[in-house]
Amino acid sequence: MKGRKSPGNPKFAIAAALFLLAAIAAIIWYVWPSPKASPFANVSTIAGLGSEFGEPFGIAAKSGAIYVSDGQEGKIWRIEAGKLTVFADGFDTPSGIVFDKNGHLIVVDSGSQTIKTVDANGSVSLLAGIDGRYGNTDGDAATALFNAPIGIAAALDGKIFVADTYNDRIRLIENGKVSTVAGSDKGFADGAGGQAKFDTPTGLAFWQDRLLVADTGNHRVRVVEPDGRVWTLAGMGDADVRDGSPLSAAFYQPTAVAVSDNRIIYVADGNTIRKIGGGAFTYVSTLSSQDRGLADGLLSRTQFNRPSGLSFDTGGNLIVADSENRLVRRISSKSSGHEIKPEEIAALRDQPENFRKEQPARWPYDPPTAKRDVAGTLGEVRGEVTDGSSQVWFHNGLDIAGSYGETARFIREEKVLKPIAAENFGTLRELIRMPTLGYIHIRLGRNQNSEPFGDARFRFERDTAGRLAGVRVPRGARFKAGDPIGTLNAMNHVHLIAGRTGSEMNALDALILPGITDSRPPVIEKVTFYDQNWVPVETVSQKSRIMLPERTRIVVRTFDQVDDNSERRRLGVYKLGYQLLNTDKTPISDTRWTISFDRMPSNEAVKVVYARDSHSGATGETIFNYIVTNYCDAGRFGEGFLNTGEFAAGVYVLRVFATDYFGNTSSDDIEFEVIK
Repeated sequence: MKGRKSPGNPKFAIAAALFLLAAIAAIIWYVWPSPKASPFANVSTIAGLGSEFGEPFGIAAKSGAIYVSDGQEGKIWRIEAGKLTVFADGFDTPSGIVFDKNGHLIVVDSGSQTIKTVDANGSVSLLAGIDGRYGNTDGDAATALFNAPIGIAAALDGKIFVADTYNDRIRLIENGKVSTVAGSDKGFADGAGGQAKFDTPTGLAFWQDRLLVADTGNHRVRVVEPDGRVWTLAGMGDADVRDGSPLSAAFYQPTAVAVSDNRIIYVADGNTIRKIGGGAFTYVSTLSSQDRGLADGLLSRTQFNRPSGLSFDTGGNLIVADSENRLVRRISSKSSGHEIKPEEIAALRDQPENFRKEQPARWPYDPPTAKRDVAGTLGEVRGEVTDGSSQVWFHNGLDIAGSYGETARFIREEKVLKPIAAENFGTLRELIRMPTLGYIHIRLGRNQNSEPFGDARFRFERDTAGRLAGVRVPRGARFKAGDPIGTLNAMNHVHLIAGRTGSEMNALDALILPGITDSRPPVIEKVTFYDQNWVPVETVSQKSRIMLPERTRIVVRTFDQVDDNSERRRLGVYKLGYQLLNTDKTPISDTRWTISFDRMPSNEAVKVVYARDSHSGATGETIFNYIVTNYCDAGRFGEGFLNTGEFAAGVYVLRVFATDYFGNTSSDDIEFEVIK
């Protein structure tokens, strides 16, 4: 076609080259470090230690005060002079917040599909959208439609930009009108206006006169020029945390962006805080630990858990909404403020006794009180432990058996808070993550033939051939106990996770499921001894007892079963330990409980808990070889030994214990001799 702009057209190539050069120039100019730059070095906690927040998400600062949106509680909080108060209430699922040129707080209320304004007195009014109705319509602000928007940015000239997250567009509110600035169907493409494509854009921030976009599903940070042209600032598109030059670095799920006075860009990415710029060369670097968790202090060692909001206070500190930790935290250039203590971290965790009282438990099928087989528990090894680098991990939930294609159901009322709550579409690990529960191995929102239920809360995407290509469940979507999640895939069970991400509890403890009983103690199959180099200790031929080396490892092969489960259902145990006794069975020491699974341990501890040849999963034999001389619980793990060098010469009895959650305990006694 005459005049068509194709890649072979010289004019098109020249224009593309000029655009690329302009982008590179922009990176150099805007990200080049300011001589006033003072590097951040320390993290402290400034609010939330009293468990006030449900889910802090958006952050905005004004006149010495910090404002926080709470997606769970539907509130806007104000932090001022160390005091936390409610500034405005009555929202559905508030997300991004920002102050406009008039000093009003603009709130993206994802759950109600609207943009709202809060005046200085906390009075709330509608700015754009129709309450409770989603869609994609430009025009008058009162009739425009959004699709669970999340991000917001306000320009000095009064323009309000919105990340219309599940429409995959950047929208503009100006003079009572709503228009689309950039974006079209979900995907990835740079270009002008509707030629550009985003995937679940969330956070927005101004970078001089350009708009930065945290393009969450594309794992990139994008730029929208004033004329609507879109280009990629950083990220190759693979889901990872990898530092490097802007276009060689990788992001996991960037959710929030903020720009400092010295032009450095900060990004909340997955469970980390990252920056673009601030050095001799433009570079993407990770500032905090990549490990999910909660720790204050030296920035490089600190831990976050899904940080979702970033903003600078009047002192130039970076304020972070640490969503899954339910805290607001400060990143500063020097140590300042409160550093969270271990006992405070423990107090912030959901406690099983409180969790199970909040809502009655039910099975994830109908009828809700009919008992099902338990096929797996928290802490079981998955994969096979070998001497090499085999991939193994802890099972983090409760497997509840069902039939292929059976409808799985939510077990308690919750609303979606994660911007990307549904993942792994079309795989055996398809899942949805709610705030306190996770459900895995389910065809979300569709039957066993993969046909959608017709539930509008499940937003499906199709490819060019009309086939289902993905599903999203937007932030703010609400589900009641008993609502269908979808149908079981070929794994034939619901993998149920109890507890918030990063603080998973043992579901048998957090949920008292109707009719579940266990009167059978664990079965101890074998007890084996090894020296410190993992050489097996053999029984001396002339004697029936064992002579143990000075540093001895004890491995117990054991499993548990729940009442009425089929015999093939072998489960991991809840707690293990050992005790030393005299030959007359009088105790020398108290029982030392070394391994427990009340909460999810770190996956780094798998090979501390399980010895070689341990393996379990959907197929094959189940073997649990626990190293009971090592120790592991939710907060710590490490290596240990039975130190016989501390004993006088003589004969002793070692008693090993294996206990299930219901308190049934098995033990085994082994005599051993110490010779001096």
